[in-house]
Amino acid sequence: MQKVKIPITLDPTRAAQKRSTFDGIIPLVNLTRLTESLVSSEGDVDVVVHCGTDEQGLVYIQAQAHCQVQVTCERCSEPMSLELNSSFAYTPVRSDHDSAHDDIPERYEVVEKNEHGEVNLRQLVEDELILALPLFPMHDEGSCDPAKVQMSWGEIEPEPEKPNPFAILQELKKK
Repeated sequence: MQKVKIPITLDPTRAAQKRSTFDGIIPLVNLTRLTESLVSSEGDVDVVVHCGTDEQGLVYIQAQAHCQVQVTCERCSEPMSLELNSSFAYTPVRSDHDSAHDDIPERYEVVEKNEHGEVNLRQLVEDELILALPLFPMHDEGSCDPAKVQMSWGEIEPEPEKPNPFAILQELKKK
């Protein structure tokens, strides 16, 4: 089965009424904020999106995103392959209904609709994948080439003694 491209924006209310499901891809090249942290922007993100209405009557967008990316190992500075998986659920709200945020269950994140009543689906997926990236990606211990690991060996010299700033107060106390 051939995968199709996921739409960039989505009208969540209309998609929920139809109980739409989107199963497709987003090319990594289109996710510019994510690719800034990657070695290569080749490949695709597999995305499955379900839209519907829950028992409270809230419209929701539930999705899973999966991709294989190339990042730089922080230990040896060599490229490494990393698998990113993310599952998330959002409920869209209008930006002018601030008081309605109190009734939203914890299982949903809140996303604001734009002026056309749509949600940028590509941006949601990109945000979730950025959050799935580790802060310091590293190979397993021992997998890095020892010659490329930046380590310094030697003894740490003791810090020179500094005068105590409260010594003057100690002398005043004695008087």
